[in-house]
Amino acid sequence: MREADDTQSLADKAYDALVEALRVGQLRAGQFVSVPQLTVLLDAPTAPVRDAVKRAGEHGLLTALPKRGLQVMEAEATAIRGCLDLRRALDQEGARRRIAGKQLDGLGALREAHEGMRRAALAASSAGLPSKAIAVDLSLHDFLADGLGNSLLSAAYDVNRIRIAVIQKVRPFLQDRIVSAMDEHLAVIEAIAQGDADTAVAAIDHHYAQTLRWWGVS
Repeated sequence: MREADDTQSLADKAYDALVEALRVGQLRAGQFVSVPQLTVLLDAPTAPVRDAVKRAGEHGLLTALPKRGLQVMEAEATAIRGCLDLRRALDQEGARRRIAGKQLDGLGALREAHEGMRRAALAASSAGLPSKAIAVDLSLHDFLADGLGNSLLSAAYDVNRIRIAVIQKVRPFLQDRIVSAMDEHLAVIEAIAQGDADTAVAAIDHHYAQTLRWWGVS
């Protein structure tokens, strides 16, 4: 039993390392990689890496192609639309549930962070602003995801967040996009603060459409 637990722990560690490699761009969209290469990259034994690869495949992060190896998900139009559409649906439901349950703790801090980032972008006053903007951007999505109150929905959101991170390495957050993105998020925040679910849902829908446009996907 102890050996099985240890094996599972190694598999979990290998999967976490694989996810981190995807998040930071060590493994990039469309890249081909082999299991032996992953054992080196993830600093993990072969068996746990194979378990991690299987799990990543179930989540659509890696695809096994005969005679070619493993391919990281591609950041092509269909994948982008699918990932953003899933996030839109879950964000909208998270907003509805936040409003219905009056779960607004932290909303004021979110507003301040977004307004501060908007001011910084207008002033172009900070080096590395896009990476900081991503963190602010994700804070609202995390707030909406936490409002779902359902472990299955939250798990789907978490996996989709990894897919979007892979896409963002190919289609990064441009400096010129920051102000409009903060405005779109602030519209969502204001609607939630006002308890207006219909307006919040519409604002999330608008944000989704604008993100597709900025990423060059019609």
